[in-house]
Amino acid sequence: MPLSLLTQGCVAVLQELYRGFFSFYLIRLCLVVSQRFFALIPCAGVGARAGSALPKQYRMIAGRALLHYTLSAFDACLELSQTLVVIAPNDSHFDARRFNGLRFIVRRCGGASRQASVLNGLEALIELGATEQDWVLVHDAARPGITPALIRTLLEAMRDEPVGGILALPLADTLKRAQPPLAITDASAVNSPRIISTEPRDNLWLAQTPQMFRLGLLRTALQRAQHAAQEVSDEASALEHLGYKPRLVMGSLCNFKVTYPADFETLEAMLGHSKK
Repeated sequence: MPLSLLTQGCVAVLQELYRGFFSFYLIRLCLVVSQRFFALIPCAGVGARAGSALPKQYRMIAGRALLHYTLSAFDACLELSQTLVVIAPNDSHFDARRFNGLRFIVRRCGGASRQASVLNGLEALIELGATEQDWVLVHDAARPGITPALIRTLLEAMRDEPVGGILALPLADTLKRAQPPLAITDASAVNSPRIISTEPRDNLWLAQTPQMFRLGLLRTALQRAQHAAQEVSDEASALEHLGYKPRLVMGSLCNFKVTYPADFETLEAMLGHSKK
């Protein structure tokens, strides 16, 4: 075969390979660009265990409302199209002036439970133009230790994930099962029950947030849980009830949920250390 014909053949093959390579990455780029990310922060709880009449998300920590630290992390992620904060219809404590300069919107559509608030928030996002294929990151308002880096870690982990996933931590402590309350006969032991067994901690993780799923899939899962009268404590468990297996992504000890009075001291110490 003449050298010129061989060269022409090689060039033709390379051109076809180049066109295929270019088309593949062009399609991938279009898919990435077409994906939108929304944050949804349910903020309608009263935080009864925190020991204050003021809902914990509005408690002042190091000069700012607790919610401010949460919103700041999401505001720093320009990958997010919008952050929606869901508050109770009768919330008299929310003051937008405390969060000046941060990018978010508020809807007074909070429900009687977290589950209801998230579902109402998803409907609100659809009204704002979100689609069923858009991603939603649901995050607890009372996890102010969230950082832009953690949010981006989750976004990156979900790049080609068909179901979704959550931030979480492997269980490090030994897990004890206590007597159920009805089995306690000594009144003095109500706050100090006895151990009845030690549970194996293999493959156990502590769920955190954000929890990231496609809007349509998450809405369907929460609606079915609602219709079945199933109380789900987080978004992942709603999908688990439908047979899905969300992915676990390594979180951080700093991303803890402020729940009890002592947690505020821990948070303030953590924020004070981070400023040094």
